[in-house]
Amino acid sequence: METPEFKHIVPLQIRFNDIDALGHLNNSVYFSFYDLGKASYFETVKGKEIDWKDADIVIANIHADFFSPVFFKDSIAVQTTVAEIGNKSMRVLQQIINIQTKEIKAECSTIMVGFDIKLSAAKEISETWRKCISQYEGRDLSCK
Repeated sequence: METPEFKHIVPLQIRFNDIDALGHLNNSVYFSFYDLGKASYFETVKGKEIDWKDADIVIANIHADFFSPVFFKDSIAVQTTVAEIGNKSMRVLQQIINIQTKEIKAECSTIMVGFDIKLSAAKEISETWRKCISQYEGRDLSCK
């Protein structure tokens, strides 16, 4: 499958306590960076701040691959896109990249599902999300 263009990028600041005993970014920190990227992406897509207590999408699955280490002095960013939207789920792709070299350091695929907070159950991805994301990405994201 072809990797789509990433329109959304967030520069990241590495803190001293993000570094593990081997001198590189601890694997658990990547997930915080992916969360920052997703939150910023969805607020950009919707064009407003999101009250996450009332969010109607939640994470159902995360798969991450680590390609090469990130060190304290590296300038990195997380880039985010939505690859496809199904009836009740969407697939979010993210990459941690070196800003100078554009090297992909790690990659993440997240399945997010529509969620009804009151019923505590899965639901269809709202038409609002579909429209906002497809408009932002400039392409049809419906699963074929």
